[in-house]
Amino acid sequence: MSDYEYQKAPEKTIFIKKGEGKKFKGSKECFTGDVEVELLTDANEDSHFSVAYVTFEAGARSAWHTHPCGQHLIVVEGIGLTQEEGGEILEFHEGEALYCPKYKKHWHGASPDCRMKHIAITGDKDGNNVTWLEHVSDEEYNAYKKK
Repeated sequence: MSDYEYQKAPEKTIFIKKGEGKKFKGSKECFTGDVEVELLTDANEDSHFSVAYVTFEAGARSAWHTHPCGQHLIVVEGIGLTQEEGGEILEFHEGEALYCPKYKKHWHGASPDCRMKHIAITGDKDGNNVTWLEHVSDEEYNAYKKK
């Protein structure tokens, strides 16, 4: 058992109005381009996952990363791209969803010409929900344009 203790679960329903989540810019260590995260809920002792809106401006993307419990993404605006290590770059659109399996190295972001906003539902294990790796190179990202 880990020494990590989850936040105490709330005793009442939490209601977050549109635009009132905790907002912050995606760090340069984890993202290329302009990215904004709006955290809606943190993991807690009852539900070991967080929920956030993540907005990628055109051409912005995450670094390669993995999740110890996987991650669900639901696109609510624009066109997104994702790639698993060794796989092809896939395009996904508003209203579509995808699941990134646990420990699968991948990245995701906006297409070169269109911003993308998704809801991220990310599992948490022992206080960790992501392991950040190296940046996606321009050559890797631009392989999408060459299709």
